[in-house]
Amino acid sequence: MLKRINIELIFWIVGLIYLAFMNPSETHFSLCPIKNLGFSFCPGCGLGHSISFLFHGQIKESFHHHPLGVFALGVILWRIYQLIKNNTFQNIKKVIYLSTICREPFTVNQIIKNHEHDCNDDAFES
Repeated sequence: MLKRINIELIFWIVGLIYLAFMNPSETHFSLCPIKNLGFSFCPGCGLGHSISFLFHGQIKESFHHHPLGVFALGVILWRIYQLIKNNTFQNIKKVIYLSTICREPFTVNQIIKNHEHDCNDDAFES
């Protein structure tokens, strides 16, 4: 059975892995729409390089490229934590809800084998 994949979680993790392995000293193609439209100033430009320099231990260079790089990394890491935490908590809530509605106890093995448990019609009778 396929589980629902959290696209946002994968996006942030892959993005941080990319920033950790990229060479921040090299110039590269920018995905910034403001910069690609020809404007010289963008408040977000330099954040990627700043985070990459942090991963490489170059804190002065990180601050030079964008003073909010440390803050941005903290926000992204917090978001990853929240996505993992909420996903786990929602699965626990589903198990409790299903066991209450169906009036039958679940074992861990049943939960793993049958993630989406269908209640019997007689379980709803009073």
